[in-house]
Amino acid sequence: MAAGFVETDYQALTPEQQQVVEAARQALVSAYAPYSDFLVGAALLLQDGSIITGSNQENAAYPSGICAERVALFAYGSRPTRTPITKLAVVAQKRHHNEPAVSAPCGACRQVMLEYELQQNSPFEVIFYYNNKYLVANSARELLPYYFQL
Repeated sequence: MAAGFVETDYQALTPEQQQVVEAARQALVSAYAPYSDFLVGAALLLQDGSIITGSNQENAAYPSGICAERVALFAYGSRPTRTPITKLAVVAQKRHHNEPAVSAPCGACRQVMLEYELQQNSPFEVIFYYNNKYLVANSARELLPYYFQL
């Protein structure tokens, strides 16, 4: 296990972590994934307790779709004032299946997460499902230690 990560089951997550995971799970219903049948939901928990969600949106003109994490983060970024993000959760599920699927963020989403974390000048937890456990990273930087920068 990499430094800065905690591996746990759902019951061992804190109430706030469970809250943001559940919000991401609820976002699955708005996923548009007719090509992959792979539904992804993401949720941001802000310092003031508000939640912003997003879901993956595919497109026939592949690869012009967008991941759930970036949908949520870009919705957050369009706000005139930004309360800091404290947690970001990502969940995935194959259509017509009840069990969660691996939901590790892609590289593009990791870069966007990290840039929002750098803008707010404070880390936020990233929670996702992997190998039958939830992984909790202390910071988006833990997911992308050698990030792209200008």
